[in-house]
Amino acid sequence: MKYTDVFENYPIPKAVGTLALPTMLGMLVTVVYNLADTFFVGQLNDPNQVAAVLITMPVFMLLMAFGSILGIGGGTSISRSLGAGDKARVRKLSSISLYSCIGLGLLFSLTVLLLMSGVLAAAGASLYTYEYAKNYLTIIAIGAVPIILNFALGQLIRAKGAAQYSMRGMMIGTMLNIVLDPIFILFLGMGVAGAALATVLANSIAVIYYLRFLFIDEQLSVRISDFHPEKNLISDILKVGIPASLGSVLMSASQMVMNNFAGAYGDSVIAALGIVIRSTMLPILLTIGLTQGIQPLIGYTYGSGNVKRMRGVIAFTMVSGTILCLLFLAIFYCTAPWIIRVFIDDREIIDLGTGFIRVMILSFPVLAIQMTIMNAFQALGKGIPALVLSISRQGLVFLPSLILLDRFYGLSGLVYAQPVADIATTLLAVILYRKTTKHVGLSESPDLIKA
Repeated sequence: MKYTDVFENYPIPKAVGTLALPTMLGMLVTVVYNLADTFFVGQLNDPNQVAAVLITMPVFMLLMAFGSILGIGGGTSISRSLGAGDKARVRKLSSISLYSCIGLGLLFSLTVLLLMSGVLAAAGASLYTYEYAKNYLTIIAIGAVPIILNFALGQLIRAKGAAQYSMRGMMIGTMLNIVLDPIFILFLGMGVAGAALATVLANSIAVIYYLRFLFIDEQLSVRISDFHPEKNLISDILKVGIPASLGSVLMSASQMVMNNFAGAYGDSVIAALGIVIRSTMLPILLTIGLTQGIQPLIGYTYGSGNVKRMRGVIAFTMVSGTILCLLFLAIFYCTAPWIIRVFIDDREIIDLGTGFIRVMILSFPVLAIQMTIMNAFQALGKGIPALVLSISRQGLVFLPSLILLDRFYGLSGLVYAQPVADIATTLLAVILYRKTTKHVGLSESPDLIKA
């Protein structure tokens, strides 16, 4: 079977499932990986160490953003090029993405290590959490290259239709991280530094797995001879990659701002809020996995001119994603206290976290619509509307909401900022979708089952 059969011949539900389910499973593993550090550090029953891991989360998200620039940006360009039959362009795009990841990782390492004090101050570290956060972030900075490569290479491999191989790479890294966490954190007594070391080693092993695929693949290239950073190729990567990464960049920046606002209410609030944010990443990342999973399908069908099939993919994803998010809303509302207790047995943090979760989930029903539209714009190479949505959810809408709601309603307002931003951004997404997609024939009602 050719990898392109899923793009051309599968019915829409089967095609979406084939591409999106491995990506969603990979995201599920990523959620477990993100929660593992918090869980095992939480077993130390030290709120300051828990807070330190959560304070450094925005910096880690910047590494995800760099991986997204070159992974999603390069990946969507690769999918369109495969649809158009341009094999030489595919080789150049994959080589550019690979070596640019290495360069960005080295630059990140140098910058963070030189500016450590300023970075931790901006992230919201306090007198009690500073040393723990420094220990964690130092190791993460040293391992920046494999972390960025892990995020990017999985996207590039998925872009050619090898979604299952991409998923296996994510699972290998994450399961290894889960195994190493208790060894380093608890048995060797390394605390937060052990969590960081487990993360770097796990990402490195995943990168080795991906490189093994790339070295034998006939379409994607790791050869330096294919590294031709031509202006049109760089532009094609960045016009989608930057909007895709801005979501993570702004999420990182907004998390730093929120940490600083939450710091005014004490380190227990930071710890509770951080646990809630990481816990609610489960439905959010599953939705992202679903909507990112269809990007190669949208890009390929667009590149090959099959607009009817593309319409069906977008609408089917919106419907199935919304059903998934509604299910998670009910689960999280009913189990909120137990979710917090899993991470730390502290009555104050449990009470705070329970209330925070029940507010944060209010925007779940609209996430699939917003993210499907955003990822569709990226797959189509529509950089401007994708950029607008990326900077709205965590920037243009979120930050003013955070400042105003905190100013007038205190801690309660601080927690409501994200749901308000999500709902407003979804309304904007629908407006942009109706306005933009008429130019590529997407505005008609699609056939959801047959195309």
